Amino acid sequence: MAEAASAWVDGLDAEQRATGVWEWPGSKAADAERVRWYYTPTDHGGLTLHQQRPHQQRAAMRLLSTGLSEAAYVTASTIMGLENVLDRTEGFTAAFGRDRGRDPAMYYLRVFGDPTGDGPWSWRFGGHHVSVHHLVLDGEAAAGSPCFLGVDPAVSPLLGGRELRPLGGVEDSARELLHGLDADQRARAVLTPRPPADIIAANRVRPRPGDRLIPLPELWRGHFEQGLEDRLWAMHDGLEAQLGVTEPDRASLELTATPPGVPATDLDETRREQLREILETFVGRMPPGLVERERARYDGEGLDGVAFAWAGGAERGEPHYYRLQGPHLLAEWDHTQRGVNHAHSVWRDPTRDFGLDLLAEHRARHHT
Repeated sequence: MAEAASAWVDGLDAEQRATGVWEWPGSKAADAERVRWYYTPTDHGGLTLHQQRPHQQRAAMRLLSTGLSEAAYVTASTIMGLENVLDRTEGFTAAFGRDRGRDPAMYYLRVFGDPTGDGPWSWRFGGHHVSVHHLVLDGEAAAGSPCFLGVDPAVSPLLGGRELRPLGGVEDSARELLHGLDADQRARAVLTPRPPADIIAANRVRPRPGDRLIPLPELWRGHFEQGLEDRLWAMHDGLEAQLGVTEPDRASLELTATPPGVPATDLDETRREQLREILETFVGRMPPGLVERERARYDGEGLDGVAFAWAGGAERGEPHYYRLQGPHLLAEWDHTQRGVNHAHSVWRDPTRDFGLDLLAEHRARHHT
């Protein structure tokens, strides 16, 4: 990872480096920027791919590949390419105040700190439906969350009557568990028959109990001119109305300290294995050398603290949402938008997101 980051940094000119490489945060403003993240087609902060020469783009993608498993890297690359498909769906029109609203090169990379030095450093890669973060501390890749992958369209036609479903496994594995629950378990797992319009934790730095869905217009860096802002609000309000979301639904789906739904301790071994399969679609995003650490958290009794919760319809094509939550886990999936053909998924570790707690411990050891 350090080698790939250094190669990318060394290949930039001075102007590119000013945008793509920042010193390790030493102020509150810089710290705030390091943990700022999005999954909408907004300015994620950093150097975009189309601001880079082809060999620099290759180096950027190489760095991204060090932070993801092969399956996750293929998925992320496919998601980026789907911007071309989404552009066609929307009639190849300008959007979001840009000449090209759906842009497969509008993905940003920024490195914080010196990958060749002894101090902490990090990097983030993000754009529409992709957001990857890694912190390196004391020479170790210490934190790799949040990791967001979304897809629009979620299902695309391929030649020969086949389908392209980049996140199909994230959806199908959870539905299989839902259908495998007995009546009592299912009653506890399904929090509400109406799903939310998006993931609940959204792009918060630190999700907390009581958090509720953030409306679409607030998931961007800055604000748009009033006409576009109004249109985004109309899209959000229209989707909630279409889903039939009520205030009791919002209350049922807000984040809680105690994981909602049915806990792993109430599942037989077959259902526990299905739960592990769902987990793998989230923690399996990490590359070799890091994924083993994440899987080990759920070995044996480590799985007991995880609970599975669902909202919405139970069949493919019906709007739905699910959540996995445990001591080191907050994973969300939402498939409700664009006629149930636009999905969001995120894997988080509230104790390690951005490495904030690890950095606090590091500073306490070395600077007090």
